[in-house]
Amino acid sequence: QVQLVESGGGLVQPGGSLRLSCAASGNIFSNSVMAWHRQAPGKQREFVAVITNGGATNYADSVKGRFTISRDNAKNTLYLQMNSLKPEDTAVYYCNKVPGTWGQGTQVTVSS
Repeated sequence: QVQLVESGGGLVQPGGSLRLSCAASGNIFSNSVMAWHRQAPGKQREFVAVITNGGATNYADSVKGRFTISRDNAKNTLYLQMNSLKPEDTAVYYCNKVPGTWGQGTQVTVSS
């Protein structure tokens, strides 16, 4: 079974940047569709971004132009580059293999 471990979260000021990483093990990363979702307290989990095994990407409207999803198949790692961060981006960010299999999440807090 695939295991996913997110890292790179933290505290950042509005307008700042973070890069999240998701290290995968137990599966063939290059053959997987991978996605990022996030969940803020009191909110439902929402889709953020997805990347296919061929490298095609799609984003939620709320993050288009600010976030970039990418993958390094040689390192079995998924990334989410987050720029121009806003307080409403504050959430626990989860990577997942589509369908199913979720990481434990990494906290992103955007605050002054």
